[in-house]
Amino acid sequence: MSLIEKLQWRYATKKMDPSKQVPQEKLDQILEATRLTASSSGLQPYKVLVITNQAIREKIQAIAWGQTQITESSYLLVFAAWDNYTAERINQAFDMTEKARNFKSEAGDAYRQKLLSTYPPRDTELNFTHAAKQAYIGLGTALIAAAYEQVDCTPMEGFDPDALDHILDLRAQGLRSVVMLPLGYRKTDEDWLVNLKKVRRAKEDFISLVE
Repeated sequence: MSLIEKLQWRYATKKMDPSKQVPQEKLDQILEATRLTASSSGLQPYKVLVITNQAIREKIQAIAWGQTQITESSYLLVFAAWDNYTAERINQAFDMTEKARNFKSEAGDAYRQKLLSTYPPRDTELNFTHAAKQAYIGLGTALIAAAYEQVDCTPMEGFDPDALDHILDLRAQGLRSVVMLPLGYRKTDEDWLVNLKKVRRAKEDFISLVE
């Protein structure tokens, strides 16, 4: 199938088959695609946690409206954004880039100083919101990568973020939960959504050409 055909195939899976395990190599491809995706200034201000522990997933299910995909999927991905932009985090990102490329530049240093003078002084909640938006870019890439690998998934915002942060001890790591993504395989005989036609706005209502 082409990429478009695979995107037409994907849907927000409502019932997953716990007897079918997503191969490790497919998980690795989805995670690597997410790691390689775009982020503002290349800071990658979030982490992806891969939850396999069933007891932890049961705790998460309890604070997520009982959604069964959380425990019946092969893996549960949690996207957790930085709680704030700090000078240390910004400097680490630029230092990593300079080391990887083995050179420094005046333009790069000027951009570093611009971010250092802009981000850390800002309101903490504003910075978290910006970082969370970057995590959603990662989520979008993960959705596309999962479709490419023909792995089912369901993006989830329906959970108590404070409770999830507590379960995973995220605040101690300077992180806050943003969105979850179970990965698995659809249980076709029990998923009411599986055979319904995919519905999206018409192209002429969705795309506008500005000339």
